[in-house]
Amino acid sequence: MSDTHGSGGDSEPESKRPRTASASHERCDPAEGARAAVSVIMPVFNASDWLDECLQAILEQDFLDRMELSVYDDGSTDNSRELLERWRQRFEDRGRPMLISGHSSSSPRGVGFAKNQAVRQSSGRFLCFQDADDIMRPQRVRLQYEAAAANPNAIVGCKVCRVPEGSTERYTRWINSLSPEQLLTQVYTSHGPTVIMPTWFCSRDWFEKVGLFNEGGKGVPEDLLFFYQSLRRGGHVIRVDECLLVYRYHEHAATHSVLEETIWSHRVHFLQERVLSQWESFTVWNAGKQGRRLYRSLSATNQKKVKAFCDVDENKIQKGFYTYEESKERPKPRIPVLHFTNASPPFIVCVKLLWSCVDVHNIPATSATGEEVV
Repeated sequence: MSDTHGSGGDSEPESKRPRTASASHERCDPAEGARAAVSVIMPVFNASDWLDECLQAILEQDFLDRMELSVYDDGSTDNSRELLERWRQRFEDRGRPMLISGHSSSSPRGVGFAKNQAVRQSSGRFLCFQDADDIMRPQRVRLQYEAAAANPNAIVGCKVCRVPEGSTERYTRWINSLSPEQLLTQVYTSHGPTVIMPTWFCSRDWFEKVGLFNEGGKGVPEDLLFFYQSLRRGGHVIRVDECLLVYRYHEHAATHSVLEETIWSHRVHFLQERVLSQWESFTVWNAGKQGRRLYRSLSATNQKKVKAFCDVDENKIQKGFYTYEESKERPKPRIPVLHFTNASPPFIVCVKLLWSCVDVHNIPATSATGEEVV
């Protein structure tokens, strides 16, 4: 989603805005005709630089069933709302209703709030999430609809093409190259959801089972929190292996408002909940800064489960132990530092993806668990 967000402020009159989100997930009925098969859900905030290209691409979708576009303007101060209204008739002429609402207060309420409002005013059996600064390929809705219809309890993503070309090269390669298994095993990495939010497509039933997006506003990783909750509910993660979205990189993207420390905290919490709670003990693969940071971030219960750090760096190994100086315990905890060949499973591999010097896949299957924390 373009630009950054905050919270608070007054909205436009009740008659001009969708009803407030609640746990009941009530939604507006379509004004007329049959219910849409797909609702494209698009939050907007100061997106005038990209709207024409984005909307033209939505209009050119080759999907033949009933489709609507549901837009919520989160208090734009540019001419985004005016541009949206100009496009309404073009969508109507193509038999694709365009639902537009929003508020006009001076403070945007955030990406999560805007997406929830756009979902609430829509009618589609399936939801296709679209950021206003990105561009759909013509077959996106059709191919993701087919995948989601076959997997109604899944978040369906797709491969992306990055613009400007070469932007966030390692991240883009990670997005596009994960195997079906890695879509689940790499959910703890610093990259966030293994299918990125601007590519999401899911059934409305699944969205309602998972719940609303967090509406905390600027600085809240609402996509990551929703993704984790979907996994908690037993949801699947699927990727259509075609580039169906041109994914734009620019300095005003809302992603930049989320602090790395916030992401780290949520990741570690989820790792402890989903993995470490099932283990009696484990080894942290990385005796350096990242491994020690992970150790310090763990609960006291899980810190006691760390039987060793392991590494390939002889300088770290020769120290013999890591002493947790911040601990209030006496004596302070001292954790052995071993060469990886002397370490025992299971492992939490805490290394930067694509930078690791050790191929963990060449270790016998009985001696490693490939959970990765970047």
